[in-house]
Amino acid sequence: MLRPVTTGSPRRRHTHRRPRSRTARIVLAFVAAAAVLVVAALVVPMLLPPGPRPLFQLPVACGETWQLGTYPGHDDYDVDLFPIEGEAWGRPVLAAAAGTVTVAGINGSLGGRTPENPEGPRGRGGGYWVKIDHGGRWETQYLHLLEPPSVREGQRVAQGEQIGRLGSTGNSGAPHLHFEQRRGWEKVETWFDGSPSGITHDDREYTVRRTSNNCG
Repeated sequence: MLRPVTTGSPRRRHTHRRPRSRTARIVLAFVAAAAVLVVAALVVPMLLPPGPRPLFQLPVACGETWQLGTYPGHDDYDVDLFPIEGEAWGRPVLAAAAGTVTVAGINGSLGGRTPENPEGPRGRGGGYWVKIDHGGRWETQYLHLLEPPSVREGQRVAQGEQIGRLGSTGNSGAPHLHFEQRRGWEKVETWFDGSPSGITHDDREYTVRRTSNNCG
């Protein structure tokens, strides 16, 4: 026997979604707002113009006279510091201005030049180094230190506070301090005690002597 034929659309099953709870919506809104704040905190400072130049001092002991110089092939505005008198190895390296340490570690590789083996193999890059944020998008960098820095990342340092000792780690031919000042993360001419060093481009060898007023 044939079954009767029915016409019309088949019945569909309806699924009901539970509306999100009020708590879930609040949590999602909070997470989204927090993400926006984090991005703003990272991006906005990069868009602001740099603040006024800090009163940087030579990053060496008060009253000492050092030779500052550059040479062809050295990057623009980079400064190499050598003491005029006395042993170079192990001399204190000081913060040029107050700030917060953002890097304290190894740049490249260390090599093998030490006070006991000054003609050892060169390394790569800056060796032991420190970078300090001085606020207003100003920072300083200190390279070729003798040993691990005496400061740690996140540490607040005062002007004239020792951050390491002079050495020849990394790509260095002799014990000295490679020093940079940066504004908005771009290298600029170094200033010390309110006046420019005169070291700008690396198209020729140039040296100048300056006496430190980094007296704390």
